[in-house]
Amino acid sequence: MTATRTVELEGHIIDSGMMGRCFGLIMDMDGSFEVEQFDIGRHKHAESYARLAVSADTEHDLQAILHELHQNGATLLDPSDATLEPAPEDRVVPTGFYSTTNHPTFVRVDGEWIEVEAIEMDCAVVVERGDDAGANGPRAYTKVLNAVEAGDMIVTGEAGIRVEPPERPRGDEGGAFGFMQGGVSSERPSESLIAKVADAVEQTKEDGGDVLAVCGPALIHSGAADDLARLVREGYIDGISAGNGFAVHDLERGLYGTSLGMDMETMEHPRKGHKHHIYTISEIIRAGGIEEAVEEGVVTEGIMYECVENDVPYVLAGSIRDDGPLPDTITDAVEAQNAIREQARDADMVLMLATLLHSVAVGNCLPSTTRVVCVDINPSTVTQLLDRGSAQAIGMVSDIGTFVPMLADNLVDD
Repeated sequence: MTATRTVELEGHIIDSGMMGRCFGLIMDMDGSFEVEQFDIGRHKHAESYARLAVSADTEHDLQAILHELHQNGATLLDPSDATLEPAPEDRVVPTGFYSTTNHPTFVRVDGEWIEVEAIEMDCAVVVERGDDAGANGPRAYTKVLNAVEAGDMIVTGEAGIRVEPPERPRGDEGGAFGFMQGGVSSERPSESLIAKVADAVEQTKEDGGDVLAVCGPALIHSGAADDLARLVREGYIDGISAGNGFAVHDLERGLYGTSLGMDMETMEHPRKGHKHHIYTISEIIRAGGIEEAVEEGVVTEGIMYECVENDVPYVLAGSIRDDGPLPDTITDAVEAQNAIREQARDADMVLMLATLLHSVAVGNCLPSTTRVVCVDINPSTVTQLLDRGSAQAIGMVSDIGTFVPMLADNLVDD
């Protein structure tokens, strides 16, 4: 027996691609649909509306289709309240819990839609009501699975959930950000695109927003360290998210003039240069940490130096392959995730610079409303970021040693 439910699409559903995506999903999943109502917006600022009767052979198949439609902004007609079930144990969620996207999300509680706080992908939604929620009524927020506590009321199923994927800028509405409509290309003119990224950074700062730089060691090896340090010093970068290696090579460059043992001026490998990175770690440990090394005059230049001197926070997340590591590096993986998560939530724009794993890690923590520019010489880096769910990102296939100096030249008037 055929199962049928009615869903609604509302907004700029035509030129944003929402309607086409939903039609395609239904057909790809062997469902069918009938358009019961379709009201087209007659000018660029007008919204459109469509009501669809979606059918599938079984209730199970229909639920799978409805799940995918939810992810793309469709909502059930006459929705009921969200279904809440208690977590049976710490770090255990009810079967069939709702796994979030990174898009703005609302849940229906006691007949009212409330926005889910701190939205990020692949989380559970916890609802508090009554005394637990405080004087302002019920609230909903995300929790990663390892933070779920026994008794947390978890949203399950698809009922009472509304997702709002961001729509592309229309006409001049995007302002400095109008170019950021996703996609990856090595064919775009680098100079003009970098100038637009610079405009977006400036607009973010003028609006009082924060710019986070996610950095890989290649930025140091490619000779772009001075320019990123200049951006930190001039107030264009409000936070650094990186790994142990990035910080070590930046500090090595300041202490010995080398990066991974290579002289950054002559491109030659001095005698014992291959030991410079471990010598650097030893000196920072001896000082007690990066901030202490700056205060003692051990470190007098570089990106980490500018972060300390200009009170720019940094999060260094460790990995299994780290030497040392530095005292500042967070070696507990869950603790590092939480630190990255807190840092990412404060960002209004993120520059992901030549690092695949760190870019994906930070991208997983970001809502889709945060603007992201990912730059890497390897096309697979920016492609994987977008494929992982950070569809709001614009990817630029470029040498980081070219991108960062040009960006700094556009932003900083010497």
